[in-house]
Amino acid sequence: MDDRKILKLVGARIKVLRKEKGLSQEALGEKGGFHFTYIGQVERGEKNVSLINLGKIAEALEVNVSQLFAYVSDEIEFTDTDIMIQEIVDMLREASSNKIRLSRNIIRELLNESKGD
Repeated sequence: MDDRKILKLVGARIKVLRKEKGLSQEALGEKGGFHFTYIGQVERGEKNVSLINLGKIAEALEVNVSQLFAYVSDEIEFTDTDIMIQEIVDMLREASSNKIRLSRNIIRELLNESKGD
């Protein structure tokens, strides 16, 4: 994968997360301590953003840094199953650790039951 492709994929992911949070480039910039033009350059893959700045952007977006690397691409088509799994993951990210643990146990039981079918 060439350098520019990586920058564009990370930038596209930041843009998706920013929009999901209902933030403008200016609002994200203010939260992270950046000028809005820098955010735009990062989102377009024009800036080789440092790991420190990625950490600040992730914090401003209230996500883990690893979520910035869950690439978004127009070339990828998601199945209904992919979409449902992502919806579950999104719900779990908002849940307490007790609810996550309970959800894991329920899913484990459901999947174990289906093995017997």
